[in-house]
Amino acid sequence: MKRLVSTVAVALLLSGCGSLKFWGDDEAAKSDAGSVAADAGEADGAADDGKKKSKKEDEDEVPDLPDLEATVTLKREWSIGLGGEQEPFDATLRPAVADGTVYAAGRKGRVVAVDAAEGDRRWRSDLDAPLTGGVGAGAGLVLVGTVTGDLIALHAETGEEAWRARLSSEILAPAAASGDLVVVQTQDAKVYGLAASDGSQRWSFASDLPVLTLRGTATPLISDNLVLVGFANGKLAALDATSGVPRWEARVAMPSGRTELERMVDLSSPVLGGDIVYAVAYQGRVGAYTKGSGRELWTRDASSHQPPAQALNQLYLVDTEDRVVALRATGGQELWVNTDLRKRNLTAPLALGGVVAVADGEGYVHLLSAVDGKLVGRKKVDGDGISVPMASDGERLFVQDNSTDLTAYRVHGAPQGE
Repeated sequence: MKRLVSTVAVALLLSGCGSLKFWGDDEAAKSDAGSVAADAGEADGAADDGKKKSKKEDEDEVPDLPDLEATVTLKREWSIGLGGEQEPFDATLRPAVADGTVYAAGRKGRVVAVDAAEGDRRWRSDLDAPLTGGVGAGAGLVLVGTVTGDLIALHAETGEEAWRARLSSEILAPAAASGDLVVVQTQDAKVYGLAASDGSQRWSFASDLPVLTLRGTATPLISDNLVLVGFANGKLAALDATSGVPRWEARVAMPSGRTELERMVDLSSPVLGGDIVYAVAYQGRVGAYTKGSGRELWTRDASSHQPPAQALNQLYLVDTEDRVVALRATGGQELWVNTDLRKRNLTAPLALGGVVAVADGEGYVHLLSAVDGKLVGRKKVDGDGISVPMASDGERLFVQDNSTDLTAYRVHGAPQGE
């Protein structure tokens, strides 16, 4: 919460609807230091401000990593550069895996396809647009979005541009694709269903947009004839994939509080485990719902701006305090909590075999046992940090760091979960 406060005034002044960026500790410290300097007036007040600043720095200092006797290791298999760099607060492009290929993109417009096993580049496409949303992969397409609301589709086999569709606002999350349907959510809380063949619009759906939201939107999930999507107003909806008509809606979180900041309840991207949909909201709840009807199975208080991960009948969360939490997927009971990585700006969790992987703002990948949550492995990947979720093909972790290098790691010695 402290990292958000310094950006609220700016976000609210920009427009009727604002979005907040999650900054890393270094960026937050710079912003807070600037605020302190601006408030310093007379000499005797400056001394007090200096004391406050020192206390604030102590509170925000990232704790040292605990000692670790690694029982699980990460072996680097290959790496490829995407060109340029990305700031932590502007990191919205993440890799995607489909049919043995990893697709990744950089903000300056470069999109690459890489053989997941060997690391050989299959193609590269340099687009004439700064990219902000992606990567989506499916239906024979690779999908990326721009700050001006263009959704660009490339042929997955060649990287050649298939079509572009101009939508209503900035695209900050990957699109989903299945069959002849592409679905994407824009920053203004609109969801579009497009034809995968040519990008023509089939339907659109608009949700209520709060005054203040987090910077980012939920990635839609296509399953059978449903499109599952989370919104910034705390609602989870299932739309008919053919028409965009709502089939059901569930309230995961209810806005509360006196200020718009306190009322933020953005929903992250839902995940599917069998016929159960899991979703978590910022300053709200985490819950499980039936895919067919949206019936609530269980909920519990939680706060996260990262999508959860589901595996081994467990649901894994990274909450806003950077705690990694495991819940029983069938009932929501807490199984374990790891607090060793607090204040490290963790990415969304990824379950692989018997471990749960998270990356942090200092460039480490951490491996936790899925059984008890204890740290079992660690790897320093990049000095500029890691800000976006990792991807996996079931055998490897694919990490895109803030230097925009894409690296593949294989997990060795992973314990088998129950």
